[in-house]
Amino acid sequence: MNITGNTILITGGGSGIGRALAEALQAKGNTVIIAGRRQAALDEVTTANPGMQSITLDIQDKAGIESFAREVVARFPSLNVVLNNAGIMKPENVPAADNLAIAEETIATNLLGPIRLTTALLPHLIAQPRAAVLTVSSGLAFVPLAATPTYSATKAAIHSWSLGLRQQLKGTSVEVIEIAPPYVQTELLGPHQASDPEAMPLAEFTEEVMSILETQPEATEVIVERCKPLRFAEANGSFAQVFAALSARTH
Repeated sequence: MNITGNTILITGGGSGIGRALAEALQAKGNTVIIAGRRQAALDEVTTANPGMQSITLDIQDKAGIESFAREVVARFPSLNVVLNNAGIMKPENVPAADNLAIAEETIATNLLGPIRLTTALLPHLIAQPRAAVLTVSSGLAFVPLAATPTYSATKAAIHSWSLGLRQQLKGTSVEVIEIAPPYVQTELLGPHQASDPEAMPLAEFTEEVMSILETQPEATEVIVERCKPLRFAEANGSFAQVFAALSARTH
C-alpha cells in the first residue's frame, strides 16, 4: 500500500486506534474521513485536525450502511481506501446466560458491519487505479480470550474473511491488508485500559503500524512485535501455554 495521496475512510475514527491512525495517515498527506456514531466525538477529532472530514455512521444499521456508502462516494469520489476499524469488546458470562445480547451486538458490529460496508464500497474501489481495504482483527483472532469469546470469534472471522477477500480480489486494483493489534491502551474495555501498564501504549502501536505500512508496501498483514506471540502461537507450538496465560487474566 502506498501510504500517501489517498482518500481514506476510517470507521470508529472518533477515538482509540481509529483516531490515532486517522491522524497519522493525514500527516502522511492523505485526505481522511472518519466515521462513527457519536457526532460529538467526531467533531472533537476534526476540530483538532483541520482538513479532516467526518460522517456519522451506525455500523450496526444494515440499511444505514448502504445509504452511507452512497453518500461517502458522492461526497468523496476519489475515495480509494477503507479502514474497517469500528468494533466493540464486552466480557460475557455464558454459563450465566447473560451473553446473548452481547454476542449479537458484537457480531453485528465487528463482523457484519465491515462485511456490509466493504461490499457496498467495493464497486467504487475496484474502479479506482489503486485501492485498499484494511481490516482490523486482533491478536485474539489467533489465541482467544475466554472472557470475551464472541469478540475473539469475530476477530478470527475477520482474519479468515480477509484471506478470502484478498484471494477473490487478485487481479484487481484493490489490496487487502489486515492489521492485528495486541492489547493496546485504548478504552475498548473501559477507561482503565487506557492506562493499563500491561497494554501497549497507543502512540507506540500507531508508530509501528505506520512504519510497517511505509517500509513494507507489499505487506498483507500488519503484525507489531507485541502481537507476534499470539499470531504465531499455533505455528510455534505455544498455543496451549499462551491460551492458558490469557485465560488467567481478568481482561
